[in-house]
Amino acid sequence: MAVHAHPDDESSKGAATTARYAAEGVEVLVVTCTGGERGDVLNPHYGTVEGGLEGMRAVRRVEMAAAAAALGVRQHWLGFVDSGLPEGDPLPPLPEGCFALVPLEEASAPLVEIVREFRPHVMTTYDPTGGYPHPDHVMCHRVAVEAFAAAGDPERYRGHGEPWTPLKLYYNHGFSLARLRAVHEAILEAGGESPFGDWIESRQAREIPEREVTTHIACSDWFDRRDAALRAHATQIDPEGFFFAVPRAVEVERWPTEEYELAQSRVPTQLPETDLFAGVREALR
Repeated sequence: MAVHAHPDDESSKGAATTARYAAEGVEVLVVTCTGGERGDVLNPHYGTVEGGLEGMRAVRRVEMAAAAAALGVRQHWLGFVDSGLPEGDPLPPLPEGCFALVPLEEASAPLVEIVREFRPHVMTTYDPTGGYPHPDHVMCHRVAVEAFAAAGDPERYRGHGEPWTPLKLYYNHGFSLARLRAVHEAILEAGGESPFGDWIESRQAREIPEREVTTHIACSDWFDRRDAALRAHATQIDPEGFFFAVPRAVEVERWPTEEYELAQSRVPTQLPETDLFAGVREALR
C-alpha cells in the first residue's frame, strides 16, 4: 500500500517500484488522501480548468484513473480536500476544512479502515518532512504512521474493521542528493544540459541533511510505465518539462533503482535491502 497526498504523487514517487511489484503479481493499492483540488495547472500546454475546486477534482480523478491503469495498480480515494501550498511572508492560514487541519484520529480513521480491508504487508509514504514542506505531505506522513501503528490494535479505531498488522513501513526517497549528483554528472559527461545544477547547489548551500537510504529497488524495466503514469497527469506534468529532462538511457545506466528508507519493521531483515518484502516473504512461509 502506497499512501500519497495528491493525485500525481504516486507517479513521481516510487511509481516504477509499484509497477514492478504489480507486474510480478503483488497486489498493490495506491491510497490518495486528497483530490488535488487546489493544485495549479503546471503544464503550460494544458490550458485552463473551469469550475473551481469541483472542476479540478473531476479532472484529476480522470487523470488518476489513467495513471493507475498505466502502473497496473488499484487506487482508493481517502476523501479529504487539498490544503493548497501557502505562499507569502507571513504564510496565510490554511483553508477551513482542508486535509492538513483535520484532527489526526479523524483523518486516520478511513486509512485504518482501508488498511484493515486491504491487509497490506508493506506500506510506503513520506518521511516526517513530507519530502518537501507541503502541509498535505506532512499530514500524509502523520496519518500513514498512525495507521501503521494502530490498525492491528483491536482497542483502537473500533468500528473500522477487523484488526490487521502491516509488517513494514517505508519512506520514499525520490530525489536524494546522491541521485541528483550521479545523473547530473552523467548528463554533463554526455555533453547535455543538466536540469539539476542549481538544485544541487541550493541543497548544498542550505545543508539539508540526507536521510538514510536502506533499500534499493531495481526497476528500470518499468520506467516506461512510470513515464506513462506521469503523462496521464496532464494538468500537472509538462511532457517537455523537468520530469523528462533526463535522457532515459542515462537514467537506466546511472540510476536504475528507486530508493526507500525502512522506518519500521515487525519482521527481521538485513540492511541494505533490495526488496520491500525482505523478511516478509520468509515470515509468511
